[in-house]
Amino acid sequence: MKGFGDQNKLNKHPDKISKTTKPSKQQIYNQAIQFHAKGNITEAAKYYQYFINQGFEDYGVFSNYGVILKGLGKLKEAELCYRKAIKINPDFYKAHFNLGNVMKDLGKLKEAEFCYLKAIEINASFADAYTNLGNVLRDLGNLHQAEIAFRKAIKINPNFAMFHSNLGGILKDLGKLKEAESSCLKAIEINPDYARAYFSISNLKYSNKNKKWKKNVFSESILINKSKKDQINIYFARANVLHNEKNYNKCAENLLLANDLKLGISPSKPELILNKSQSLLFESDKITNIEEDNIKYPQSIFIVGMPRCGSTLLESILSMNINVDDLGEIEILEELYLESKKSDQSLSLAKNYWKKIKDSNKNFNITTNKNLFNYQYTGIIAKKIPNAKIIHCFRNPLDNILSLFRAHFARGIEYSSSLADSAKVYLDQETIMTEYKNRFRTKIYDLNYDSLVTNPEKEIRSLISWIGWQWEDMYLSPHLNSRSVLTRSSVQVRYPINSKSIGNWKNYKELLKPAIEIINQNKKYKNLVS
Repeated sequence: MKGFGDQNKLNKHPDKISKTTKPSKQQIYNQAIQFHAKGNITEAAKYYQYFINQGFEDYGVFSNYGVILKGLGKLKEAELCYRKAIKINPDFYKAHFNLGNVMKDLGKLKEAEFCYLKAIEINASFADAYTNLGNVLRDLGNLHQAEIAFRKAIKINPNFAMFHSNLGGILKDLGKLKEAESSCLKAIEINPDYARAYFSISNLKYSNKNKKWKKNVFSESILINKSKKDQINIYFARANVLHNEKNYNKCAENLLLANDLKLGISPSKPELILNKSQSLLFESDKITNIEEDNIKYPQSIFIVGMPRCGSTLLESILSMNINVDDLGEIEILEELYLESKKSDQSLSLAKNYWKKIKDSNKNFNITTNKNLFNYQYTGIIAKKIPNAKIIHCFRNPLDNILSLFRAHFARGIEYSSSLADSAKVYLDQETIMTEYKNRFRTKIYDLNYDSLVTNPEKEIRSLISWIGWQWEDMYLSPHLNSRSVLTRSSVQVRYPINSKSIGNWKNYKELLKPAIEIINQNKKYKNLVS
């Protein structure tokens, strides 16, 4: 807990506040700190609020109260408290740090970055600020700067396992897989109970030089006194190892344990996705067609479909073109569309979209946007974004659903932990995309992942021709692409195109029964399993 009170102001025997006498500023402060130190958050919050209501000002009180409010999920109120603490004492680095944490949780990543940098400016030896800065830079796509931040945290405190694990994660995203493995092993060496490091290394094409970590991850003691999140990481790590060893039954057991725990923390709500798909389909039918001339706009390529459908490989292929800027899973389209509905816009959706991209210092002639849930916005893209091309990437539904179930996404995509719900969402995106293809056939390209990895040259040539680019042999070697990759496919995409993942579902027929039952209801997939 950063910014927790000034313990020097506490008496060994804190003042008892009389019910008949108005307490002093010091008495209220002491009582609040005493409750906070004992973990009595409810009473501590009351006294912090009482202190503030009396008109007293103390940067420590505002900071401590902000910690409590953040813990209660009251982020806006926590933000105000931290800002008041900073106003009183601009050099209180922990308040800047905590404000950065709130900004990050609110999705205001640039503001979070500024807060962490300010905390570091005040206290250059504050390792936690460097590692949180690294996490924000990663989310902003600045992976090289994130690596520098993580390395600075390690330089300050080389014996903290999380710092090495964080560095391992960023090295993996940068394609430095051997270095990533070394960082994960270092984290485990420092703290053999650090669950996240086991999950991270299990995702790599790990070597057999150090087998001790695998022995650790399967030990009975490693789950003792672990939080649910740590248990989830351990079960997924075990599942990855068992899958690599072709022990599919045991792998399935661990996948079920992990995903059941995930659903207990973050329930799946597929109905929100299904309802949104229908709503946007209806809205797109009411929207008028493009008003602007296509020539005015750079080429916008939207990759849509399901997570784990092969979209990262596709983006790597396309971004071999030096004129392409891959935007990743950027959410600006939805943000701008929702803004346009709230008020009259002087700029069109297309102009706002490209302005937002240029404001992010993007100067490329072509962009790829692989926010896969843009499949729901396909009609709006087709009607409102000139010079847009939409690529629907899809694969065998059971391979796709299995891959989702094995993925352990860091955040979002809660339905992936439910096989039945994943099947429902898969069929939704297929149904919705079929509707859009009936309306905008010339603007949508079908890319079957299974065909792509089985016959890459044929499929990639066809795709490049449809986009209208000149053919280059480099498109056949996306594994040589040096770009940063932030998705769950960051390891696989570093290797030459191969078909190893096709048909994996056959090893998990029993596990996939809930999904098979739903998928089979669709006429197209009635004989999928037979």
